[in-house]
Amino acid sequence: MAKDETRRSPMPEWYAGGIDHVWLPYTQMKTTPPPAPVVRTQGSRIVLADGRELIDGIASWWTACHGYNHPYIRQAVERQLAVMPHVMFGGLVHEQALRLAQRLAAMLPRPLSRVFFSDSGSVAVEVALKMAVQYWLNAGLRGKSRFVAFSGAYHGDTLGAMAVSDLDAGMHAAFSGVLPRHFRADLPRDAGAAAALEALLERHADEIAAIIVEPLVQGAGGMRFHEEDVLRRLRALADKHGLLLICDEIFTGFGRTGTMFACEAAGVAPDIVTLSKALTGGTLPLAATVASDRVFRAFWSEDPAKALMHGPTYMANALACAAANASLDLFAREARLEQVAAIAAQLDRELGVCRGLPGVRDVRVRGAVGVVELAEIRDLHALRARFLELGVFIRPLENVIYLTPAFTITPDELGRLTEAVVTVVRGRA
Repeated sequence: MAKDETRRSPMPEWYAGGIDHVWLPYTQMKTTPPPAPVVRTQGSRIVLADGRELIDGIASWWTACHGYNHPYIRQAVERQLAVMPHVMFGGLVHEQALRLAQRLAAMLPRPLSRVFFSDSGSVAVEVALKMAVQYWLNAGLRGKSRFVAFSGAYHGDTLGAMAVSDLDAGMHAAFSGVLPRHFRADLPRDAGAAAALEALLERHADEIAAIIVEPLVQGAGGMRFHEEDVLRRLRALADKHGLLLICDEIFTGFGRTGTMFACEAAGVAPDIVTLSKALTGGTLPLAATVASDRVFRAFWSEDPAKALMHGPTYMANALACAAANASLDLFAREARLEQVAAIAAQLDRELGVCRGLPGVRDVRVRGAVGVVELAEIRDLHALRARFLELGVFIRPLENVIYLTPAFTITPDELGRLTEAVVTVVRGRA
C-alpha cells in the first residue's frame, strides 16, 4: 500500500466509537486536533492504526527507559499475574514489594531507607509534603507547614503538588489564588540568588517544613538545567536552618541525567526523595516516597496519632512491583548508564547544529535529555503535526523542543529524531 493511501486509511471502530467520550490531558478539546490512534509499540517505535511507524522521542513522558515491550519485564509481569495480580497493602505484604523496597533503599544515598509506595508521581509528592509537615507536628512544632519551592518548578497536578509548583509561569496559573501560598525563590545558581534564599530562610525558618527541588533538571517547567553546586547549597541551607530537603526525582531518577539518581552527581542525600516515571520501565503505574531514618523515627511511636495516615488502594501493586524489580535487574545486567552517555554525546553533536540558528535561544544536553529552546513557538499544534509528518513523535513544551528517548534507542533512530528537530528548526528561520 502506498504511503499516501495508508494516511487515508479509515480510523478503527474502537477509535470512532470512543474518542467522543474521553477527556484528554493538557488539552483544549475544542481546538486541538484529534490524537493519533496507536495499535502497537516495540523498542523505540510507535505503530499507528494507519500503518505509519513513529520513532518515539520522549519515551512516553520519560517512562520507557528500556524501550517498549521489553521481553524481560513482560515475562516478569506475566509470571506475577499468574499467581497474584494485587493484594491490599494494609495488614498484608508480598514478596515483590518487599524486595523492591530493599533494593531501592540499597541503591539510594544513605540514610534513605523507608519506602512508601503509591501509584503516581503527583501522589508521591503529596505523600512527601505530608510526611514533612507531620514530621514537625510529631516533634511538637505546629507552625512549620509551608514549603520553599523554586521558579520554574513542576511537581505534579494534584492540589498539594500544584501548590509547590511555579503557579505564575506554569500550566496551573488559574489556581494561583486558590491554593496555599508557599515561598518561591530562584534556584541558588549564583551568590546573589543564594544570598536571597538565605535571607528568606532566616526570616521564615519557623514556618517552613522543607525545601523541595527537582535535582539537576526542572522537567515539565521547561527542561531547565542547573549544576550540582545548587543541590549542595540547598543541602547546606536546609541543615543550617533546621529544614528537611525533598528531592523530586520523578523525572530525573533511574539514569535520565547520567547517574542512577540525580542527587548522586552532587553527593547529596535528601531527607525525602520521590520516584516514579521510569520506576517500572514504562510498564505499569507505580511511585515511591522514600524517607530517611531521621524522618521515619519521628513517626515511630506508641501513639497511634503519630502514624502516617495515608494508604492508596493500589499501593504496592504486585504487578507493578514485579515490573519495577525486572527493570532494576536490567539496570544491573545491561549497560544502561553507558548507553545514556552515548546518547548524550550524540545529542550534543547533532542538536549542536541548531546553535546560532535564527530564533534559537539555547541548545543544552544533560544525560539522555536534549533541548533546543526557541525564542517562541507560535503554533504548537502545527509543530507537533510537522513532527508526525517527519515520522517521529516529539511533543514540545511551551517554547522548548526536547528529546528524552529510551536508553535502548539505536544511533540510527536517535539520528532520525535529531534530524527532524534540526529540519523543523531550520524551517522556521
